[in-house]
Amino acid sequence: MTERKIVHMENEKGHRNPIPSCVTLGNLILPSVISGRSGLPDDATPLPEEEIERAFQRMKNIVEAAGGGLNGIGKITVYLKDFKHREFVNKSWLKMFPDENNRPARHVLPLDLPGKVIVQLDVIASV
Repeated sequence: MTERKIVHMENEKGHRNPIPSCVTLGNLILPSVISGRSGLPDDATPLPEEEIERAFQRMKNIVEAAGGGLNGIGKITVYLKDFKHREFVNKSWLKMFPDENNRPARHVLPLDLPGKVIVQLDVIASV
């Protein structure tokens, strides 16, 4: 039987919920939902472009901490509070995955996210 392993991120503020940043299960890397606000003070108000860029960078950091890399990411689901911010998703996407022949699958959906959160990423990756 495959055993679940917890991945802890250094220098990250604790979650409000009792969940790990990420788990691995065999070769699978399964991060908890990734926000561009994690680790920021509650009263911080980054620009939407900055928050989305931060979410993508956190995704990369979490996947790497779990032993993977960008090439192991199979699918990213992007949840946006305001769909007009999709242009910023595309900008971060092209920066993170510049090779049009080597990108993960992606789905962008509008979602009524809590509080000041404007973006969340749900990622499936493997080692």
